[in-house]
Amino acid sequence: MTDFRLTDEQRAIKETARKFAEKELAPTAAQRDEEEVFDREIFSKIARMGFAGLLLPACRGEGGISYTNFVIIEEELARCCCASAVCLFPHMVIQTCIYRWGTREHKDKYLEGLGNGALLGAFAMTEPHAGSDVASLRTRALREGDTYVLNGTKCFCTNGGEADLYLVMAKTDPHGGHKGISAFLVEKGTKGFSFGKKEKKMGIRSNPTRELIFEDCRIPAAQLLGREGEGFKIAMISMDEARLFSAATSVGLGQATLEHAINYSKERVQFGQAIANFQGLQFMMAEMAADLEAARLLTWYAADLMDREDKLATRYTAMAKFFASDMAMRITTQGVQIFGGYGYMRDYPMERYMRDAKIGQIFDGTNEIQKIVVARSLLR
Repeated sequence: MTDFRLTDEQRAIKETARKFAEKELAPTAAQRDEEEVFDREIFSKIARMGFAGLLLPACRGEGGISYTNFVIIEEELARCCCASAVCLFPHMVIQTCIYRWGTREHKDKYLEGLGNGALLGAFAMTEPHAGSDVASLRTRALREGDTYVLNGTKCFCTNGGEADLYLVMAKTDPHGGHKGISAFLVEKGTKGFSFGKKEKKMGIRSNPTRELIFEDCRIPAAQLLGREGEGFKIAMISMDEARLFSAATSVGLGQATLEHAINYSKERVQFGQAIANFQGLQFMMAEMAADLEAARLLTWYAADLMDREDKLATRYTAMAKFFASDMAMRITTQGVQIFGGYGYMRDYPMERYMRDAKIGQIFDGTNEIQKIVVARSLLR
């Protein structure tokens, strides 16, 4: 990225994504959140726009676009429905993982369906006893001839229960630490693979988060992604993408919050004038705008580093993730304050924005983990 101006192509992408999101996502976002309902047709519409396909640089040879352009799309989707934007995180990651580490059979079998939305993807790593400490995974994959037998439980799986294909991290060497982790492609409906508790969440409630249960689940050995022991490497490289997508979603959520706060402050009259005239609120919104733009530019820069396959990409995606999600939490809290009592009510979007913002500080590696990643990069 040589400057901070969008190209004509990027402006067209942004406008297309914004019009789509305002027409297809925004009208039902509050209702879907209230009812905690995942609407597969919403995802299908996103896919028909091409937004759920092979958009990333790793797949450029097959019609993909850059990380920077995808970040622009993700911002616009999140501006209208954060939960719908989050749905794309694991869906995109599983595609790039298959592209990078999959066999020709994997690519032929899954990439077209994932790209056109016929299939929905999910990423299964977190367990009840292994969140940030990935090396503590207990899900086991035992090789028996030409099959692997999976046993264990995954939790907090985004798209869980609704996804058709799961990228599952499991221990093939229980004593190997992170070097004993391998990655497997597991299809919904496989015998021995079932779904447990559907989580009741604070935010992004129209995106399903569910427990996955593997009980003597037999899958063909050919469903191993990469080689045995490469699961941790696959997961860590994928985290750069997930962090970037998370940052973009936080930026989109921040944009929606600022827009609503500005509009409301011009309409709300107290003491005989619009509250926008009060200096205290003006200062608050100026800080919100500066926070938002700083997060956006950092996210765009991180995306540019990803596009150029720069070795600093990991540092900057981690920075963008924790900075943007912290920004979204601050801005949405301020947005509720500007709306006052109305901000606390479900009749207005601010309380949903605030609830949605919090998860950005937790998933795809907590912000504390991101700061460790950045610090290690600086000090090595």
